[in-house]
Amino acid sequence: MIQNETRLFKFPKFSELIIHEDENLIVINKPPFVASLDEREGGEINILRLAKKYHADAQVCHRLDKETSGILLIAKNPETYRSISIAFEKRRVNKIYHAIISGTHTFNDLVVDLPILNLGNKNVSIDRANGKPAETIFNSLKYYKNYTLVACKPITGRMHQIRIHLATQHAAIVGDSMYRGKPVYLSQIKKRGYTLSKDEEEQPIMKRFALHAKHVEFELNDEQMVFEAPYPKDFATLLKLLDKFDS
Repeated sequence: MIQNETRLFKFPKFSELIIHEDENLIVINKPPFVASLDEREGGEINILRLAKKYHADAQVCHRLDKETSGILLIAKNPETYRSISIAFEKRRVNKIYHAIISGTHTFNDLVVDLPILNLGNKNVSIDRANGKPAETIFNSLKYYKNYTLVACKPITGRMHQIRIHLATQHAAIVGDSMYRGKPVYLSQIKKRGYTLSKDEEEQPIMKRFALHAKHVEFELNDEQMVFEAPYPKDFATLLKLLDKFDS
């Protein structure tokens, strides 16, 4: 589905993604359905290639899952890349993601501290014996009848960390089929007045999992950097419809 989505997805110009730029750094709001780096199969559009066309020495400092939208840091020179990489390594980068999850969950500084084992081929599992330490802090932001908007603060940076940690709390991200998250359909939340023509198949409101890198904070060259990325259209639309029909 995601491959088809990428083809259907009209990609904006790289310059339109930029939320901050200075002599050392480019900060973008990454759209969904676009890989951060070159994937092994190659050929497909990705942020690194677009960034290098924009600025020849560009290096992507970290990665977001292909379906995840939000803040991505891109260094314009090797010194900045090294500085930000060290900040990530030493856990000096404060990142907040927003996720929409199934069910009503009251998380007040809930710490999920469960080791994650990378099984290869983009698969991970919780493995207390062999996994690498992984810690995420969760806070509920907004409650609906059947869903919750949650702030997720990863302390470590393991693959799929937020997604699998939420799944362990029986709070899978909507649309995240890998972790049993179910998509949201308008017919589910709009009980009255929803009709579909006979041959039409209903599409989910969001055609991906609802995870967005919202906020990042770190120090660069003795300056405190703070960035926020607005929700993309699909995430904002889902919240708007939940406000209207599920609150």
